[in-house]
Amino acid sequence: MSCGQPHETDCREVLAEVYLYLDLECAEERRMLIRHHLDECGPCLREYGVEQEVKALVARCCGNEAAPEKLRERLRLRLTELVVFETSESRELAD
Repeated sequence: MSCGQPHETDCREVLAEVYLYLDLECAEERRMLIRHHLDECGPCLREYGVEQEVKALVARCCGNEAAPEKLRERLRLRLTELVVFETSESRELAD
């Protein structure tokens, strides 16, 4: 996904890292870049809001249980694959 506007940090990069951002699992410098992008990019901010709601829903349903690390890694990998696939598919449609 891209909003079509030039940004310091590409929309695809931001959306690929949105869960790391939500979970406070990225470096502070990276968090600042992502926050800056979200502040100026409406489409990414909306997508971030959806991801934030999904995370809150999962937290409510699962309580404070922590997922096993292997499961977390598999989910991260799968989400990254989906973002890359969606980005590739969007580019093909634009061409």
